[in-house]
Amino acid sequence: MTDPDPAVGRATDPAAGGPIRLLVVDDQFLVRSGLAALLRAAPGMEVVGEASDGAEAVALAARTRPDVVLMDIRMPGMTGIQATERILAEAVDPAPRVLVLTTFDLDEYVYGALRAGASGFLLKDAGPERLLAAVTAVHGGDALFAPAVTRRLVEAFTRMSDTGPPGAPDAGPPPGLTALTGREAEVLKLVARGLSNAEAADRLFISEATVKTHLNRTMTKLGLTSRAQAVVVAYETGLVTPGSTGGM
Repeated sequence: MTDPDPAVGRATDPAAGGPIRLLVVDDQFLVRSGLAALLRAAPGMEVVGEASDGAEAVALAARTRPDVVLMDIRMPGMTGIQATERILAEAVDPAPRVLVLTTFDLDEYVYGALRAGASGFLLKDAGPERLLAAVTAVHGGDALFAPAVTRRLVEAFTRMSDTGPPGAPDAGPPPGLTALTGREAEVLKLVARGLSNAEAADRLFISEATVKTHLNRTMTKLGLTSRAQAVVVAYETGLVTPGSTGGM
């Protein structure tokens, strides 16, 4: 576990009110140090710690309270999935955003990480610009990947694991989503099918801001921490079934 000197590589972003505080977690030293060096050199970002396994990540996250955690998923001992669950469960509000690092875009572990509350995933071979854009997007509350990629990932693993009962696409919220209003369920359904906020707004003839409001309320009611996790819940409860593309 490494606690970098906070004075080293610190960058401030006046428009955002301060730098994005980052924790880098990877069991491979060269990968971890390379990511940390890249992030330290970027304006508006500050690496507050590095961890070589899940247990160290949990302890360091509690101590440094990062805004974003770059989480390796395959590590000895506590995995990235387990560490993500612990970090988010024990976090003091606001909880950090977890950005999962993986080698394959359909790695089965990625699905588990999304269920655990991760905000998205990034391939380890992504370039520097993609990494920085992903960190910024996740910090801002967005999913780091395109909605269509979210849908493809979730469909693949709901089909494999057969989780959640199949439901009629237009039958209203299933039992697990009874806390939602009809409009909130509609928004969640469209997001789960891969539509962006703007596309969902066009489909429902409402503003994009209203879509965001409905989605935020949905996440609050269901105790979710990310858009990706909301998509998983939509599939697992049967609100949307794999392969469904029906309209509203």
